[in-house]
Amino acid sequence: MIAREADIIGSMSFAGMRVLSLESRRAVEMAQLIRNKQGDPIVAPSMREVPLDQNGEAFAFAGRLFSGEFDMMILLTGVGTRLLSQVLETRFPGGRFIDALRNLTVVARGPKPAAVLREWQVPIAAIAPEPNTWRELLAVTEGRAERRIAVQEYGRPSVELLHGLSARGAEVSCVRVYQWEMPEDTAPLREACARLAEGTVDVAVFTTSIQIAHLMRIAAEMRIEREVRGAFSRIVVASIGPTTSEALEEYGIHADLEPSHPKMGFLIQETAERVGQLLGGKR
Repeated sequence: MIAREADIIGSMSFAGMRVLSLESRRAVEMAQLIRNKQGDPIVAPSMREVPLDQNGEAFAFAGRLFSGEFDMMILLTGVGTRLLSQVLETRFPGGRFIDALRNLTVVARGPKPAAVLREWQVPIAAIAPEPNTWRELLAVTEGRAERRIAVQEYGRPSVELLHGLSARGAEVSCVRVYQWEMPEDTAPLREACARLAEGTVDVAVFTTSIQIAHLMRIAAEMRIEREVRGAFSRIVVASIGPTTSEALEEYGIHADLEPSHPKMGFLIQETAERVGQLLGGKR
């Protein structure tokens, strides 16, 4: 795979720049692609795969959902909504989760979960408008009578949303659905956070949305989240595609480029071609 993707060779290179990647399964390949473009790779594996049937929190939630313990469910992401359904189908009859949603007041945070709900023909009581933050969710649920609320999370918890709902007297329960968990060894991620905060990274490339969630989770644990978040405004940020770019935007991080094809080789090649211009515009 490296040889094929590395054949996409142009005249530009990273010229010794320090390039951060959070790639896990293909970490070795990613490092080689960066070296092929004369970059200094900083590769910090950011996740490990967890079988769907090991999502214990999701199954505990399902028991409460199916016994009628909730009045409302807030769905934060389209990816997480689909994944929750897939997880539950490993233990419960297909379609049972969707049927349960039809008996609840369902609220979507923006167009992505709303599209999934329409596909499933689940009525939507409210959709949070742009910019689809916790503030809009609180606004569209203001004055509603439902008090037993479930919130589907994917990535980082929405602490502000949970506090806002609880302040109204709601009983809020979260269900965290995941296919990827933190790596067993988080030392490389911690080193990546430290280097970002210190300003010793020139480029960051992201190949999946969960990478940024895990990076920022570690940054928060290290109490340098503000420094890490701020670092991305001074370096080149490359995203493999729209879904990953959307996840970055949720953390206030803007992707400077997406490759013409969502492949690692194209991502590294096209970032190397444009890095000088993009970095110059930031500094």
